[in-house]
Amino acid sequence: MKPVRQIAFGYSTQCNIRCGHCVASEASPETAKMELERAICIIQEMAGANVTGISFTAGEPLLFFDDICELIQICQEHGIYSRIVTNGYWAKTRENANRVVSELISNGLSQLRLSYSRWHQQHINHENILRAALSCQKYNLDYFISFVTDFSKKDDSLEQYLRAHHLKYFPEPVIYFGRAGKFDRQRVFTDYSPNLCSMNPYLTPELDMYACCDAASRFSETEFLYLGNLRNESIDTLFKKTENHVLYHLIRTMGLTNMASYLGFKASEIVEYRKCELCEKLFNSKENLSALTKSAATDLISWRR
Repeated sequence: MKPVRQIAFGYSTQCNIRCGHCVASEASPETAKMELERAICIIQEMAGANVTGISFTAGEPLLFFDDICELIQICQEHGIYSRIVTNGYWAKTRENANRVVSELISNGLSQLRLSYSRWHQQHINHENILRAALSCQKYNLDYFISFVTDFSKKDDSLEQYLRAHHLKYFPEPVIYFGRAGKFDRQRVFTDYSPNLCSMNPYLTPELDMYACCDAASRFSETEFLYLGNLRNESIDTLFKKTENHVLYHLIRTMGLTNMASYLGFKASEIVEYRKCELCEKLFNSKENLSALTKSAATDLISWRR
């Protein structure tokens, strides 16, 4: 069975708001944008490499509305599922929301993902999210609201707003990288979670590809998650690196917790780290990476519940 190939597509890092929890803030100090013709060629190459899903993300994709519409048309022509991740700035009125959603549908968009949190909503009125979601319902566009939270009481009223309006949402934990790296942490209350990760790859506007879309560029000591650049290698070659890498495979199937336990991390440490932080502890250390690499096909594989 061929592996499913999906990717987060960073068309541009430009954003119209500056959220206090943004993971992407440290990835590149300057904004970057792909050339439209290059992006079209990349999506066509992805179609040939059996990519089945593309999520347009990074900065705010809909700042480049016409470009994104053209790119999702290309996705539709090649049978690729397309998603846009947006902060909803454009839904200032019901008319604007309806216009944007109807145009996205006419160009072939599969799903809209609306970002929502107490940090986003310092810049974007929460009614924008409501209007955008209602427009999706009106025009039958699949959507969900990505409710980013640190699970503190401060977020209860925001969640209640979504529930009161019967909106489809999923809580997603804050990743303590980027600007959120300075946040005070809520204590983690959990059992010994395996911390599996699907590791969806991420393509930057500069054409660098990483094995995971969650702050992979932070692994500066080892470059563990860096796959290469499309100027030098094909998209098929870079995907094969994600599919054939033994440690990536173990992250998806064995989980980070078992790998940390194998290295001798104390149980009390493991349950205190969030998933992305635990990944960084394991793989942004040359010593840890070397030990896991050497044992990946022998002792490590049997170290699990």
